[in-house]
Amino acid sequence: MSKLSESLKSGKFVITSEVGPPKGINIEPCLEETKHFGEKVTAINVTDIQSAVMRVGSLATCIKLKERGYEPIMQVVCRDRNRLSLQSELLNAAVFGIENVLCLTGDHQSLGDHPQSKGVFDLDAVQLIATAKRLMEGKDLSGNKLNGNPNFFLGGVVSPGLDPSELQIMKMEKKVQAGAQFIQTQAIYELDKFCQFMDKVKHLNIPILAGIIILKSVGMAKFMNENIAGVYVPEPLIKEMKETKDKQAKGVEIAARIIREIKPYCQGIHIMPLGWGHLVPEIIKQAGL
Repeated sequence: MSKLSESLKSGKFVITSEVGPPKGINIEPCLEETKHFGEKVTAINVTDIQSAVMRVGSLATCIKLKERGYEPIMQVVCRDRNRLSLQSELLNAAVFGIENVLCLTGDHQSLGDHPQSKGVFDLDAVQLIATAKRLMEGKDLSGNKLNGNPNFFLGGVVSPGLDPSELQIMKMEKKVQAGAQFIQTQAIYELDKFCQFMDKVKHLNIPILAGIIILKSVGMAKFMNENIAGVYVPEPLIKEMKETKDKQAKGVEIAARIIREIKPYCQGIHIMPLGWGHLVPEIIKQAGL
């Protein structure tokens, strides 16, 4: 059983963070960033060709993290692989002892740096979760028996800020029915909307890690408002960023404040530092975790 699974099942408030693999084989800076996390986080999420920008894959980075004693959460997106390759990738992860798997459909390739590439989307995130669960039960999608079963702790994602919320709840219900054992959310800035959403999904009885993205600038806030579905940075927070002289300090303060306010409503947080991994310990400290 993974440490992430054990921690959530024990009722411990869990902290996870994230790294993005590089564009090229110099993976050391990515691995060095995790040193800032130390024992403050239970597991480290590794993105899978994030934003459809070509880079080193999640599996290779997860293996390297595991070699260094960290517990990885491997992201797997459906965009780039058919069901044969997806099942094989999941088995590859299991061979290396990787148990935590976060299943996503993936950003459309037109948004990335190879817009001419062909998307696969043979399965969606719900079907991928169901596929991983089936592998755990000893059979592939065609019903063929496996010689040795993987053991995964399966996760899915949800966007509490995306309207209509009923559609997000429906998708979340399908992911739980398919076999998801934990949920990770998109970045949270609208606290009231998040708390209302959490109240509506209590019946699912599944641990939820609230997503925290460190605000770096006014430009970043406006970009997310205009381009990332389900993420909206309220005007008062943008005003705070405009008026501060120390963007890093203000970004940390806002992240910690959000964590303190949403902590009673979730089972953990997932901090997405986007290259500012050195700030994660201070966020945790200021949040009182």
